[in-house]
Formats: sequence, structure tokens, C-alpha cells
Amino acid sequence: MEKLSPTELRALYRSAAYTGPTAGVARGFVQANMMIVPREYAFDFLLFCQRNPKPCPLVEVLEPGRFEPLCAPGADLRTDIPGYRIHENGRFVEEVTDINSLWRDDLVSFLLGCSFSFESALMEAGIPLRHVQQQSNVAMYKTSIPCAPAGRFQGNMVVSMRPIKSRDIAAAVEISGRFPQVHGAPVHIGHPGQIGIGDLAKPDFGDAVDIMEDELPVFWACGVTPQYIAELSRIPFCITHAPGKMFVTDMKM
Repeated sequence: MEKLSPTELRALYRSAAYTGPTAGVARGFVQANMMIVPREYAFDFLLFCQRNPKPCPLVEVLEPGRFEPLCAPGADLRTDIPGYRIHENGRFVEEVTDINSLWRDDLVSFLLGCSFSFESALMEAGIPLRHVQQQSNVAMYKTSIPCAPAGRFQGNMVVSMRPIKSRDIAAAVEISGRFPQVHGAPVHIGHPGQIGIGDLAKPDFGDAVDIMEDELPVFWACGVTPQYIAELSRIPFCITHAPGKMFVTDMKM
């Protein structure tokens, strides 16, 4: 999977031939979280992203009804992601592999940078990532870190966690910090209780991984934050990517 081009990967997702997480694929290309909202909520969500660039770094905003992004000509946001989640009135309704039947001309799509994008740089520097090694989804947690509100969008940040060896933490901070367009440097290191996480073995999204004695949990801002914010804000309808299942763009890191 990691050797396939973004175009080849999107074709797999479009046919539903592969519906797993996108961690470790298309190394060197930007992966994006997605949030789709009706036009009446688009300005508030755009403002929310501008006020919270760590969890919501904007890659592209499409005009209402458009589903072919400039960052991936020929792609289709309705089919080219391994999994989509449908939310109504703040409640998760179902997960599907395409959203053609739900598409409307008033829907506005937002693509937000994803931390999967800088993982290849970490691995190239010799920093192993356990969820990639185990071919599982990254662990994600709701936190007590507040986001700046915008209109009816308000709530706390979601973070992704990667166990990093103590000797590698400084390098991981420096390397990820080069990529602010995909969340940048970590927001917290160690002591999960300080940011409202009670049990690392029970992530709110994704899969738990073991943390070895010579490792610390390192937390990055996560693009699942908008899903949690939509839940708390109870907007009538929105569509998001499924956690860990991103849109792979043609943009180089």
C-alpha cells in the first residue's frame, strides 16, 4: 500500500476494495481530514478553523456543491475516502464507504491537514510508530484542552497519541514542527491526566497500543476534533471522514 500513488490509492477507496486506515500509505503526500457542512454553517466552521489552526489546519475549502478538490484533480470527495461518518443533530448515525446518495448542492467541503502526513518524516528519521507497525489505527482521545469558539462550534480538542522513545522525543518535536499545515509539533508530552485523559488503554477513537518502559505518550492535535465539535454543537447534519481514514491528496509534503 505504501508504494501506491495517491491516484492508485483513491481508486482502491472508490471501489471499496480497501477500507482500512490510511496510516503509512502514500508517504511524502499530504493526507487530509474532511468536514462537510451545509452552507448555512460554513462561515462559522471556517472561522472555527482559522481560530484553531493546530487541530484544524486548512488545506482547501470547496465551493458549495463541489466535490473535486484542487489538491487532487480528478478525485471525488464523495467516493475517494475509505470511510465516512454521518452525523445528525450531534449524533453519529452510520459509517459508509461513499456519500453519493447523500450529496446536496448546498454542501461545503473542508479539507484539513492530518498528522499521518508527517509520519513518513518521523519514520525516515528512525523513529518507529507502533500503529503503523501493527497496521492498526492511531489512538485518539478527547481532552480538556479548550478550542476557541466560533458561532455554534465550540468544545475541546481531540488529540492523537504515539508512544515515542525518550531519546527520540526532541527529534519528534523538531521534525513534526516543520509541518504546521498538518498539525505541527505536539501539544502535550507525558502525563495524560493533565489534559483530561483518564485511561490510555481506552481511546475514544482508533486503537489502543502498548507503551513500553522507555517510551512516553506524545500527543498531537487531531483532525477528528471537528467531529467532536459537531457532536457538541449539535448541528443538524454533517459528514466527516471516519477516524483514521483520510483523503490522500496529490500535494507533496
